[in-house]
Amino acid sequence: MDLKKLKWDISTTQIIMFSFLIAVLTGSILLSLPISSASGKPVPYIDALFTATTSVCVTGLVTLPTFSTWSVFGQIIILIMIQMGGLGIVTIMSGILISLHRRFGLKDMILIQDAFNLNSLSGIVDFLKKVLIGTFIVEGVGALLYMTVFIPEYGWKGIWISVFNAISAFCNAGIDIMSENSLCPYALDPMVNFATSLMVILGGLGYVVWWDIIRVSRHFPKKKFKCFSALSLHSKIALSATAILLLVGTVGFFIFEYNNPLTLKNLSFFDKLQISFFQSMTTRTAGFASVPQQYLTNTSAVFSLFLMFIGGSPVGTAGGVKTVTMAVLLFSALAAIRNRQDLSLFKRRISKQAISKAIAVVTVSFMIMFISTILLSSVTNADIMDIAYETVSATATVGLTRNLTPTLNIWGKIIIICTMYLGRVGPISLLIAFNTKKNKNNIIKDPMEDISIG
Repeated sequence: MDLKKLKWDISTTQIIMFSFLIAVLTGSILLSLPISSASGKPVPYIDALFTATTSVCVTGLVTLPTFSTWSVFGQIIILIMIQMGGLGIVTIMSGILISLHRRFGLKDMILIQDAFNLNSLSGIVDFLKKVLIGTFIVEGVGALLYMTVFIPEYGWKGIWISVFNAISAFCNAGIDIMSENSLCPYALDPMVNFATSLMVILGGLGYVVWWDIIRVSRHFPKKKFKCFSALSLHSKIALSATAILLLVGTVGFFIFEYNNPLTLKNLSFFDKLQISFFQSMTTRTAGFASVPQQYLTNTSAVFSLFLMFIGGSPVGTAGGVKTVTMAVLLFSALAAIRNRQDLSLFKRRISKQAISKAIAVVTVSFMIMFISTILLSSVTNADIMDIAYETVSATATVGLTRNLTPTLNIWGKIIIICTMYLGRVGPISLLIAFNTKKNKNNIIKDPMEDISIG
């Protein structure tokens, strides 16, 4: 065998996938050390692996309470993994190269392009710099807002709690170090609700939308009514879908939980409204809970499944199939119903390739969720609603649970670990990463034949 002929041919998408896997395995080893445990005794490796996966995949499902299980060292490791997972391993490594004044080659730029799912290499290094600077500024503002609440309550420890929460919220991780009940003790605190919502929504909108809004604002400083029309199509869809889902979610939860004695019934109108908004926001992959999810009515739980599956917007820190994907899929279906050949949104035509990709993303995500639900059902006797909540939450990297995660047996933990990983790297990435066949434009194509649909 001629060893010179052997080549290690790995695509950029595979590099991204394996970088997440390496980060998970490295984190799990560090968390399994005695120094990472608050008790000084090693945590079972399966729980360390679960925690590392939920941190890197910015999901938020935990088998052990974060605030009481892990030492400060362990919490620092978890926070580093959350930051790496939220921004992406490639982004962090590229940021280190920038700080060392290293030049980027074509392969490096293509890797960054694939990591952010961008359509062009133009200005990609400047885009990366703005992402890193913008992230740390927003997280810093979030930490300062949290400090107004947590320093008076926890003293100097409140600084660490504020920093941890700000990064976790911006990265849509949903992990906190205050209690076993997430943010339920702060359900009626306006500042905590505001700071968390601000971090989650900004992270979930995506960096492309950020820079587009800044660009348009500079061009139309005195004509704000023209700003929206001057935005790119991507930004228009992302902002519109986000606003609609937040509004519909808030109204929906307000109605469905209004007379629920376990959630909203005994609260004032304002408190009902802010909890409803928080639930609407957090189901979009944030993972923080201001009310125990197991107390929701069945209608609210099903509604939450729908919002969790959609998630946030592309090129951000949120998970799910993404708002833009669902918008394209929905309006594509409406166009087909109206017998229209082309799909147009905001007077712009959507390419057939974008529609096909949207169909692929939703289909594969649904398959992951469906298979995970079946497998988890086979290894646990839990209620089907709790199981569905768990698997959708893992697939969309949300982190909300109806108190099922801590009760999972070893097989259940393995299933959710795999589901979180598949949900984070993205279903379309899996298809691309292992599609080794090169596309060829055949001169002779297969004959076409009509079929019946529906």
